[in-house]
Amino acid sequence: MSKNVSKEAMFWDETASQCSLCPHYCKIKENHYGRCGVRKNIHGKLIAESYAQITSAAIDPIEKKPLAMFHPGAKILSVGSYGCNFFCPFCQNHDIAMPKGQIYTEIITPEKLTALALQATQAGNIGIAYTYNEPLIGYEYVYDTAKLIKAAGLKNILVTNGFIAKEPLEMLLPTIDAMNIDLKGFTNDFYKKVGGSADTVKDTIKRASKTCHVEVTTLVIPDENESDVENIVNWLAEIDPHIPLHLSRFFPQNKYAERASTAYETMLTLAALARKQLKYVFLGNMD
Repeated sequence: MSKNVSKEAMFWDETASQCSLCPHYCKIKENHYGRCGVRKNIHGKLIAESYAQITSAAIDPIEKKPLAMFHPGAKILSVGSYGCNFFCPFCQNHDIAMPKGQIYTEIITPEKLTALALQATQAGNIGIAYTYNEPLIGYEYVYDTAKLIKAAGLKNILVTNGFIAKEPLEMLLPTIDAMNIDLKGFTNDFYKKVGGSADTVKDTIKRASKTCHVEVTTLVIPDENESDVENIVNWLAEIDPHIPLHLSRFFPQNKYAERASTAYETMLTLAALARKQLKYVFLGNMD
C-alpha cells in the first residue's frame, strides 16, 4: 500500500465512538475499524484511512458503469479504492472490496484527479465515475473530489450499493450528476445475506432520482433473487417508469464459485416481464 494520506472522517460521534456514515452505525473501539475496513478509530478520532488511495483507474465507455441513458457514447475516467460496507458472497470485485492483507494503491489527491480528468477530456472524457469498490465508504475523498470536478464543469457519477445514511447523502447529492445504484434484491431478508438493508437502498434510489439521473442494476442469481425481479419492476414503475433497469447475468464468483450461471432464457424472460412496465430495460453480462 502507498504511504498513507488519510484524513479525519466526517459523520462521527466522538462521545459514543460511533460512525454515522452508513446505517451500520458502527461503534468503533480504539485502533479498530468499522465493518467497511477503511474507517478507523485512532486516538479517539475517526480516520478515513483509504483517503486518496486508488487501486484502479481507467477511461471507460460510460455504458460500462452501466449507464445507458446518460451521455451515451461518452467516456468516463473511472476510479476506485478498496473496502466495502457489504460482504456479498457473489462479489465480482472481492479482491479490492474485501481485500485480505496488503493491497497496492497509488496516491491520487482530489486536485491531481481533477487535473487528470480535465486532461482526459481530449479523449472524450466527461468527468469522474467513483466505482469498482463501494465509493461511499471513502466519502471524504468522493466529496472533496466531486466539488472540484463540479467546479471544473465536468460530471460526477457514483456507482454504489446505495447503503448510506440520509445526512451524508443529502450533503453529497448537489455535486452528483448520475448514479447507478445496485438493488441486490427486494427484501430485507435477502439483504441479510450481504449485510445491508433493502429499505435503505430503496430510500436512496427514491431520493436520488429526484435530483440526479439514476439507473438501477440487479444481478440475477439463480435460486436467490430471480423471484424478486417482478417486485423490483413494480416498485420502480411506481416511482418513475423511465428509470432504466439493468438486469445483469450472474457468473460464478467468490464464495459462489460453484454456483451455476443464470440461464440465458431466464434473462430474456425477466427482461420481457420488466418491459411491460419500464420504458428502458437492459441486459448485461450476456456474452
